[in-house]
Amino acid sequence: MTQSAWLLSAYRADSHAAWADWLVGACDAYNWRRFELPGRHFAWRIRGNPLSWLDALADGPPPERFVATSMVDLATVRGLHPRLASVPTLLYFHENQFAYPTRNRQTTSIEAQMVQVYAALAADVVAFNSAFNRDSFLAGLSALLTRLPDRVPSGVVERIEGKSIVLPVPIEPIEPMPERDPALIVWNQRWEYDRQPERFAEAMRKLAERGVEFRLALLGARPPHVPPALAQLRRMLPDRIVVDAHLPRAEYRTLLARAGLVVSTSAHEFQGLALLEAVSAGCLPLVPDALVYPEIYPAEYRYPVGDLDALVGRLAGWLGGGRPMPPDVGPWRTENLAPRWRAVLESTSRYS
Repeated sequence: MTQSAWLLSAYRADSHAAWADWLVGACDAYNWRRFELPGRHFAWRIRGNPLSWLDALADGPPPERFVATSMVDLATVRGLHPRLASVPTLLYFHENQFAYPTRNRQTTSIEAQMVQVYAALAADVVAFNSAFNRDSFLAGLSALLTRLPDRVPSGVVERIEGKSIVLPVPIEPIEPMPERDPALIVWNQRWEYDRQPERFAEAMRKLAERGVEFRLALLGARPPHVPPALAQLRRMLPDRIVVDAHLPRAEYRTLLARAGLVVSTSAHEFQGLALLEAVSAGCLPLVPDALVYPEIYPAEYRYPVGDLDALVGRLAGWLGGGRPMPPDVGPWRTENLAPRWRAVLESTSRYS
């Protein structure tokens, strides 16, 4: 008999949505019921999701297991719905609120952090999409506990660490095209402050000043207003821009399959699906030597954090012909990760 399973996702947007769709399709041995909230109003979503689901979760028999994302206030959900308290639960961390860049934070208190702490304590298995995500969460929690005034129990970090695993989000690989444009540099991340696109724009300006031949594909989701970094690139390097759009999925994959390089200047990355997709398509990555990147990319694909001259110098060398082969991202491909996801779901049990 098919087991029932619930998926609770408090913020359905971009990679969260793609992961949820993949999970339900890949783990089709379960009869899934999905509860998802729109990916907007972050502060309200992370604090208010139990209220938003108050009636939706109230009726019917409980599932035999469920998966919740780390934005779900799992402790409150279980408290409001006692019949869910004994259901084996996997809590999945796409991100953690201890390791976001501090400028322009989406919340101004520790409330979002505490939602995730209580959820991790309430879950049976806690899965992170990278070791960096896990380690930065546990380190942030440890630092927070030392600042609390009193009555802090011992072993909180160890309780969560003992039931934590690393389980990345899989990528659907892109078949590289035989004919590529090795001088085509891709930006395929969001045009938001945590990705530091202004650093990318400055690096491209410096690269052009060196007289290096290259072209730009400016992709990635963008807000309604034109981000300053994008406006700067349009103004400084109009003749080098060959694509400037948030492309439909099929066109996006086709472009990656013929591009040469993909660059990150991010101050925040817990797994980096956009870069992994580009590398699966044959692009050479150049990324900061920090965040999740060291556990994915060897040293020759990393530059010192904040050192734009090193970034530009490495790009110039690669574009001049001395480039390595693309790194292997096979461990993150869906055919390798799907069996692990199924095994984890099957083995998740109460007080495991």
